Amino acid sequence: MASHQSFAHLTSEELKSLSADQAKITLDALNAQITEHDIAYHERDEPIISDADYDKLVRLSLALEEAFPSLKSDNSRRLKIGSAPSDVFAKITHARPMLSLSNIFEPEEIGQFIQRIYRFLNLPETTEIGFVAEPKIDGLSISLRYEDGKLVTAATRGDGTTGEDVTENIKTISDIPHILPKSAPEICEVRGEIYMNKSDFLALNNAQEAAGKKVFANPRNAAAGSLRQKDVSITRQRSLHFFAYAAGALSQPLSDTHSGFLSQLSTLGFSVNPMTTQCISSQELYAAYQAIGASRGNLEYDIDGVVYKIDRLDWQMRLGQISRSPRWAIAHKFPAEQAETRLVDIDIQIGRTGALTPVARLQPLTVGGVVVSNATLHNEDEIRRKDIRIGDMVILQRAGDVIPQIVASLPEKRTGNETIFHFPDVCPVCGYPAIRPEGEAVRRCTGGFDCHAQSVERLIHFVSRDAFDIEGLGTKQIELFDELGWLKHPSDIFLLTSKKEEIAALDRMGEKSANNLIDAINSRRRIGLERVIFALGIRQIGIATAKLLAHSFQSLHSLQEACINAQDINHPAYQDLINIAQIGESVAKDLIDFFCQTHNQNLVKYLLEEITPIPPEQPQSNSVISGSIIVFTGTLTQLSRAEAKAQAERMGAKVAGSVSKKTDYVVVGTDAGSKAQKATDLGIKILSENEWISLVS
Repeated sequence: MASHQSFAHLTSEELKSLSADQAKITLDALNAQITEHDIAYHERDEPIISDADYDKLVRLSLALEEAFPSLKSDNSRRLKIGSAPSDVFAKITHARPMLSLSNIFEPEEIGQFIQRIYRFLNLPETTEIGFVAEPKIDGLSISLRYEDGKLVTAATRGDGTTGEDVTENIKTISDIPHILPKSAPEICEVRGEIYMNKSDFLALNNAQEAAGKKVFANPRNAAAGSLRQKDVSITRQRSLHFFAYAAGALSQPLSDTHSGFLSQLSTLGFSVNPMTTQCISSQELYAAYQAIGASRGNLEYDIDGVVYKIDRLDWQMRLGQISRSPRWAIAHKFPAEQAETRLVDIDIQIGRTGALTPVARLQPLTVGGVVVSNATLHNEDEIRRKDIRIGDMVILQRAGDVIPQIVASLPEKRTGNETIFHFPDVCPVCGYPAIRPEGEAVRRCTGGFDCHAQSVERLIHFVSRDAFDIEGLGTKQIELFDELGWLKHPSDIFLLTSKKEEIAALDRMGEKSANNLIDAINSRRRIGLERVIFALGIRQIGIATAKLLAHSFQSLHSLQEACINAQDINHPAYQDLINIAQIGESVAKDLIDFFCQTHNQNLVKYLLEEITPIPPEQPQSNSVISGSIIVFTGTLTQLSRAEAKAQAERMGAKVAGSVSKKTDYVVVGTDAGSKAQKATDLGIKILSENEWISLVS
């Protein structure tokens, strides 16, 4: 996977110069990175890059799709909202989708936003459009549903369609009324932001540090982590607050304008941000942006921009949405805050994939109300490009109030005592060689599971949802078993079955939990080959690619043997490997590198002594849909999308994400959108879910 930094330097002209294959590889790598960051931000509440860097990755992904329209698919970033809800909580389907906002960063983009509204609504330029400007609270979005005036459910945004049920946790927040006045609609969904005040955040981190527990990066992460607790008593101990700013489902409208709606929310007992302003021009919107931004440092809570909304609700309805965002609202993000401090030292951290990441240790300083003592330096090219030396005075930036970055060094302030940092070529944790592949910016440890810095994260990946998915063996258990010396390699997981008594004796376990864990481990001794391949954590091998490899090789031993032979690019095994769909030279190299390392060969050997991978069923060559291209769209009620796709592939069909002239069938569920219309326009056979089931049964 290419580095974040290398992506960031790509220009629009460079994108257009890519071949179709290069563009696909780049887009897949980009989307894999973005998905990783989505999980870190939304599920773990532990972002690993700044909002600004994340926005760059997303904008680049969208630019690639614009340059290469054939790459657009159901996995497009333009269709994504948030992240899939965690399995820790029950799920709630939103009555109305919780959309995400598009972002702008420059003043001139305000006028562009307004012009798009004029064009869409076909309004004369003399027509006055009213807007509302609201501070963008940096917190966790929530949807509160009231029925007959009583709070019945509360759900996080999740993926925009389905969120996590955090009702009991929400009831601990004093800002949120449990009962609404009789004037409230029978069905009343109120949406807004859960946040934590800066002073409460600092107090919480001080308490966490004193207790030897994890400290939070910023108030947003603290708020999300505090709310998403299975133990409600923990949430109750945290000081969380709520601002209301939007409606979900309403049995009757509260107003015909957004400003009127906010006023009504106040009468119902909700807190509405007092800095909300009504505006009628781009100049007034920008003035509101500047005024709110100027007060940012004095606020008790974090904001990261200003949201502009059309005031008239009927115009909001007409404008609707595009992909994941409404047309009638947009977020104007603030620039990152900056300050000067001294770089005291540079440490090397090792990630799950073996990436060596330099981290700057800084003289502590306060930026945006948060004490900062370290910052990412990304990679060795970044250090060299910015001429960063140990002892330098540097400019620190908190982009999006997440993880800080060093913008630049200040050579003019050097004393002569500064030292050039030499990037290590061996892993500082395990001593294995740290290799930088040609054309990449990241140096990686080759130790894999033998490197303790990687082993825990790799084991967590090994038992993740698309891998072995062992119930009861999550992050906390793996970390504990690692501390006890019980886990190092994947095969060690299956040796836990001999430690039932020791597991039962652990805090918060007991005999029943130990038995359940042992049963769950044993249930995975026979498992799909594609899950095993994915679980190994090989670079660039997602679950889709793992399925392709499983179909092609039918056993882990065959895949390993082919990769060993493929070291010689003149060997037929090499051509066989790169000729597999979606397996190019880059992916093939990562496969070869993995399976040719002695410690990984031993890993596979010991793992196969404990498990039996089940090869996938070979596609039927004589089925009625063999060789056909199928597109599924809308919501299926009798089958999950995954079931339908797997069924089609077993019968020899190819499942595509978009409709083209080559498509043979489009299967439509409820709420089918543009794909169904495109199929009609192209004269492609459209099947209902029942017709599909009849066809393949």
